[in-house]
Amino acid sequence: MQLDKFTIKTQEAIQQAQQMAMEKENQTIECGHLLTGMFAVDENVIPFLFKKLAINLENVKAALDRIVNGYPKVSGGKLYIGNTANEALSKAQTVMKEYGDEYVSIEHLLIGLLKVKDAVAQLLKDSGLKENELKKAIQELRKGEKVTSQNAEETYNALGKYAINLIDKAKSGKL
Repeated sequence: MQLDKFTIKTQEAIQQAQQMAMEKENQTIECGHLLTGMFAVDENVIPFLFKKLAINLENVKAALDRIVNGYPKVSGGKLYIGNTANEALSKAQTVMKEYGDEYVSIEHLLIGLLKVKDAVAQLLKDSGLKENELKKAIQELRKGEKVTSQNAEETYNALGKYAINLIDKAKSGKL
């Protein structure tokens, strides 16, 4: 796997997943480790997408913790990537190509996790995450932009991050 084809945020998420698997004495890096790593390093993309799709992030995190804590513990031995996590990363690379992007970003990996058959994918689906709706929300987040740099996630929805929507404030009576 070529990590140079992943955005910085996605690389950090994979590193977090690896660190977590080691700390929890898991022999394999699984999808639960990847998603937990994504939650740890991403403050913009997943929260925006989950809010847009009315998915309760805290409930997903709590259920994810239960999944990760259920992974088998093995002391000693070499750490390697599990088959399902590897499949999710591979699917993320396929999604990247479908989008015409140059790097695998957090949202590609989220779709990749949704496309595999394991407890994490089932958790995401049970939480209300649907691939077609997720892709629409990603388009809204990106506003037509492509992932052409390793820092692409930092540029998404910049106006939403750094500006106050006065129209929304007025509608809610908070102006």
